[in-house]
Amino acid sequence: MLVTRHHSITWCIQSLMIAMTSTVLATQLLTTNSVAGELHDAVRANNAKRFTLLLKAGPGKNQRARTGEKVEKTKPFSVAIAKNFRFMSAFFRMWILVSVVSVMCESAFAADTSVAAPGAKVEKLAEGFSFTDGPAADVHGNVFFTDNLNNRIVKWNAEDATYSDWLKPAGRAIGTYFDKAGNLIVAASEKGELLSISPDKTISIFVSNFNGKAFYGPNDLWIRPDGGIYFTDLEPYTSRDLSKRVDIQGVYFVAPDHKTVKRVETDFLKPGGIIGTPDGKTLCIADFIVDETYAYDITPDGALTNKRLFCKLNARGMTIDSEGNLYLVRFGVTVFDKFGKKLEHIDIPQKATNITFGGKENDLLIIAAAGTIYSLKMRAKGAR
Repeated sequence: MLVTRHHSITWCIQSLMIAMTSTVLATQLLTTNSVAGELHDAVRANNAKRFTLLLKAGPGKNQRARTGEKVEKTKPFSVAIAKNFRFMSAFFRMWILVSVVSVMCESAFAADTSVAAPGAKVEKLAEGFSFTDGPAADVHGNVFFTDNLNNRIVKWNAEDATYSDWLKPAGRAIGTYFDKAGNLIVAASEKGELLSISPDKTISIFVSNFNGKAFYGPNDLWIRPDGGIYFTDLEPYTSRDLSKRVDIQGVYFVAPDHKTVKRVETDFLKPGGIIGTPDGKTLCIADFIVDETYAYDITPDGALTNKRLFCKLNARGMTIDSEGNLYLVRFGVTVFDKFGKKLEHIDIPQKATNITFGGKENDLLIIAAAGTIYSLKMRAKGAR
């Protein structure tokens, strides 16, 4: 991020000033110590004439005075010291000024390099729903999102900014994600299934249980480059019979052939948002209960390794931009760089539930929040 780079520039400037100051101080100290030593030697030798000459001479400026030669227009030692202190005082004032200017420039620079596009503001894209969630964009930038309580999937058209029901009923869908074939993969909480919905709205059920037991309720999902699917499973908002459910709320991996399902994480009390990097190497998962998000390394067989804390914040949903920044939805949108450093917080008028990038240029941040869909023009595009 450019903001981080500017921090480095400011640090370099200040470090250079400190180094220059230290050099001057050391030089003056050595010179002063040298003259002081000569004065001490003159006193011990009871050489009053040499003591007087050294006291009148400027340090390092009139070597002849130290050898007893005639001194012309030499400055007293006390005057030289005063001059050096005036120089150092001016030098420190300059360093303070540089520091202040650097901080001011840094603030202005950070404002200019917000994750949002210059002048962009959060705007309403669609409204009038009960509980929006799970937005996902197709290759044309059209955004599909769920209205869970009304059991439907709604499509927002990127070409004319209109929206309409796309599928109803929709299995009480929550999270959604498009695969490379253009099918909308849906986490359907009604029966605890993953559905594949083709562009012509043909519905296929390809994941419905784990070792013969129903899932709690698939919630959020991400598809890695080879087609493998990771999804979080947590207690649903429906009233279906949970007596034959799986024993824990966990994270699962569906192999690219959609035939093998395995549980890959069991340490979460309540797993929430999930997203992976475009290269398919790193997966981030949030835990609602402990209010933390973790990162993992992804192995070819779907297993997760090298668990580490990414940030102290959980999320219902996540997305990533082309610069590697991670967007977490929780009381608004909080943006972190790829190392877990907080960059910015974006306020949303309502409680946000999930997030994605969409629009014709893939630079609109789409935020599902309560009964409304919001958008914000961004500086970076969404990662694909």
